[in-house]
Amino acid sequence: MKYFLTFLLLMTGLYTSAQEVDTVFIKNLIESHRKLFDHILNHPTHNEVQILYTQIDRDEHNVPHFKSFSYRLNARHYFYPASTVKLPTAIFALEKLNELKIKGLGRNSTMFTDSAFAGQTKVTKDTSAKNGLPSIEQYIKKILLVSDNDAYNRLYEFVGREEINQKLRKYSLTGTRIVGRLAIGDGGESTRHTNPVNFYNGSKLVYQKPAQYDANDYPMQLENMIMGKGYIDKSDQLVMKPFDFSKSNVYPLADQQAVLKRLLFPEVFPENECFNLTADDYQLIYHYMSMFPTESKYPSYSRPDYYPAYCKFLFYGADSLATIDPDIRIFNKVGDSYGFDIDNAYIVDFKNKVEFMLSAVVQSNDDDIYNDDKYEYKTVCLPFMRDLAQTIYQLELKRERKYKPNLSKFKFSY
Repeated sequence: MKYFLTFLLLMTGLYTSAQEVDTVFIKNLIESHRKLFDHILNHPTHNEVQILYTQIDRDEHNVPHFKSFSYRLNARHYFYPASTVKLPTAIFALEKLNELKIKGLGRNSTMFTDSAFAGQTKVTKDTSAKNGLPSIEQYIKKILLVSDNDAYNRLYEFVGREEINQKLRKYSLTGTRIVGRLAIGDGGESTRHTNPVNFYNGSKLVYQKPAQYDANDYPMQLENMIMGKGYIDKSDQLVMKPFDFSKSNVYPLADQQAVLKRLLFPEVFPENECFNLTADDYQLIYHYMSMFPTESKYPSYSRPDYYPAYCKFLFYGADSLATIDPDIRIFNKVGDSYGFDIDNAYIVDFKNKVEFMLSAVVQSNDDDIYNDDKYEYKTVCLPFMRDLAQTIYQLELKRERKYKPNLSKFKFSY
């Protein structure tokens, strides 16, 4: 009887999460707050805004049940996902370690990246680590704390392009593809080649991952993959032609929240659909996903370059002067590039027993030129992210819950 009850609770949670998404609530909400959202509502493209908000209600067993609301959510309408692709890649790196099942190989094993194809680079040290050496764990910390590009690239090379996309299919993330490194001009044939990587315990070699080549293509025909009226090319020349994203990474908002939900609430998924992570793996991700950069020692991040809200777009607007509420933690992954700001977040208020999920994208590129570093992040995108989350948070504070959530799973000492 006990096992049947557990199964019933799990299936009820999954059923709730699969219910139809309300498409009216958020529209009415932002239209009722025109002072905050007029720019978005009046812009010809609504600044490419898409929103997915999920309420969480716990039952008497603390099992979460979900109800979602969306605004302009459209998996067929492309936006550049930027650094948000780093979260599934980090998860798949931990999964790969667990699936290899090699004695002495773990996320703290020394990871030396070699090179085997044009443009590839080597890594044999990491000055941000306490021992000065690179590892899977150290790369994951840097991704979650400050969205480090090189850290993501090294995990992309370790997992390999083909395996990353196989995992996406495994978890039914059929609208997503991850096909390249970030911030190094990766493109064409180089994206298919991933570096050889050697792992050591002390001086002992415990695993060699050979160089790999992915012959597969991952075609996607989406609207809005050709944007703007011009772009700055690799020679810093202005080219008056639209910018083409058709070969770029794709990660729609619903898939982003699905990854976060599966990561944070594995208890509502059948065991064979959960990520292959250990309890310690989950704790690592939760801890550093919610930690502020200035709270970390190894790696260490300090002002003025870094500040608590550095990677907190929703709720704080990545404001260096934001007043941080000590009772609130945000478990999230952001991205920003080509005028797009994206945040995929689970927001928790431990004092008031409030929790909700919010994922949003917004773009501002007034001159319609790409790669010119002239985007209105600070005046349009980030204020929108801040105001959206704050508005929904105020609703959540007033929303009645039959059962108060037990949020101890997400409380850490920093």
